[in-house]
Amino acid sequence: MSTSLYVGNLPFSINQASLEALFAPYGEVISANVISDRETGRSRGFGFVEMEPSDAKKAISALDGQEHDGRKLKVNEAQKREAGNHPPRRF
Repeated sequence: MSTSLYVGNLPFSINQASLEALFAPYGEVISANVISDRETGRSRGFGFVEMEPSDAKKAISALDGQEHDGRKLKVNEAQKREAGNHPPRRF
């Protein structure tokens, strides 16, 4: 079983490979995804990293509140979004 981490306040220049590299010193990164705007393709400033639970705890301790490219990172365990608990999509 793995743990999904929310990573907020990312620099807009970050990509999937650099997000994975940021977390790699704390353990095996199972997956790393930077969330991008559908229309522009530009990073929305947050993403998700999946790691083993013990590695995830190390990464949270080491990276939460740390500055990366001039931005103070927010790293915590991702919360599951319940169905119907999000704003409607605009088309």
